[in-house]
Amino acid sequence: MSRYNLPLPQHSLRQKTASSSNIISIPMMSASSPDSIQQKSSVTVSLMCFDISHTSTTVQFLLLTSATFFFYLIYGYMQELIFRLDGFRPFGMYLTLIQFACYVIFGVLELQFKEDKTRKIPIKTYFFLAFLTVSTMGLSNTSVGYLNYATQVIFKCCKLIPVLIGGILIQGKKFNIIDVSACVCMSLGLILFTLADSTVSPEFNLYGIILISLAVCADGVIGNVQEKTIKQHGASNCEVVLYSYGIGFLYILIFLIPSGQLLPAFKFCQKHPIETYGYVVIF
Repeated sequence: MSRYNLPLPQHSLRQKTASSSNIISIPMMSASSPDSIQQKSSVTVSLMCFDISHTSTTVQFLLLTSATFFFYLIYGYMQELIFRLDGFRPFGMYLTLIQFACYVIFGVLELQFKEDKTRKIPIKTYFFLAFLTVSTMGLSNTSVGYLNYATQVIFKCCKLIPVLIGGILIQGKKFNIIDVSACVCMSLGLILFTLADSTVSPEFNLYGIILISLAVCADGVIGNVQEKTIKQHGASNCEVVLYSYGIGFLYILIFLIPSGQLLPAFKFCQKHPIETYGYVVIF
């Protein structure tokens, strides 16, 4: 897991943002230098448990963005690889269940290295965050069974659209003409790509388009809600991951049991443990 500072707003890096310690020291003006105010800033930035604070901001930016692209590439590859397994298509929510279980385990392990283990965000807020998390990841995982990889990636790249709208409605943000223009261009490109894909792709599916669209909308909401909540309460990334995915795990389990999908999915994965559970751990 990579850890880096806020902000997490416009790219909704959901759950992969860690808390940072910002210390600004402004000494009082002295008689010898009445017009001078010294300001020092110390920010801790870590990547995969390695402290990169001593590097320049440019190097930090390149390292963190490169790591983000690298892991998202592996994430997308493993996701489609799992659904390439014949017969796994109906079990998207079960995949999300196992995925959430892994995140909870990782959150518990990381929490052991934290000095402050107290929960700072109200539990009712986590119930809402967990619902959004289940929506975005569950719908996204399920849509892979109905869409080709290119279509899904195009829709995921357009998260800027709901993120901008969510930022205005949830956080009262204001955006300049460049942000709005980028949003409009993405919308037009998405429409053109979808129309072209529907005529040439044998894997185009309207149900899959609906699923990934709802997932992207939920993703836009959760990014803004997480940012606002973390800033308000000063919670760590570890806490948000643990409680959001822990409650989300219960949501999915409650859904799968009465729907009758839990047992068939479990039996299917038992027959293909490496291609399912093994890949999901990497995923």
